[in-house]
Amino acid sequence: MDDLHVAVVERAEAALDVAAALDFVSDPRFGGIAVFVGKVRDFNVGRHVVGISYDLFVPLALRTFQAIGERARAEVGAPLKLYIAHAKGDLGLGDLAVVVAAGTPHRAEAFRACRLAIEAVKHEAPIWKQEHYVDGDSAWSEGCSLCEASAEETHDTARHGGHGHAH
Repeated sequence: MDDLHVAVVERAEAALDVAAALDFVSDPRFGGIAVFVGKVRDFNVGRHVVGISYDLFVPLALRTFQAIGERARAEVGAPLKLYIAHAKGDLGLGDLAVVVAAGTPHRAEAFRACRLAIEAVKHEAPIWKQEHYVDGDSAWSEGCSLCEASAEETHDTARHGGHGHAH
């Protein structure tokens, strides 16, 4: 789909770019643009975090992002422009981990497409996250793609405005 941009950005080479996402989904037909930006936070599951390392199997991640975009188009309808990008490598506090943007004629569809896409990325994409802690320890966290919820439950949650899993 020409109105879909998917990317995995190697953090050692570049940072994710919110302006590029906004530029991609902007269109004279669109009055609604929704953006989700995920950043590295300093505290998770009772531990102080100093950074995160993300590992992805890039070809499969890109195919998954593509399938998510096609599903969003089927559920939200056209016209839709969707941008999905995730960082790979070592990130520090405040660094951007994921950027999802959706552009549509109206806000409701933009919010819906953006929410559907980020929830699907979190629950389906082959992304592994290793958190690094203040005490020098690190641990691979159970990613949402390993959660017990099925993909259908994820889409129902996004469709009906639920909050999904807290990971």
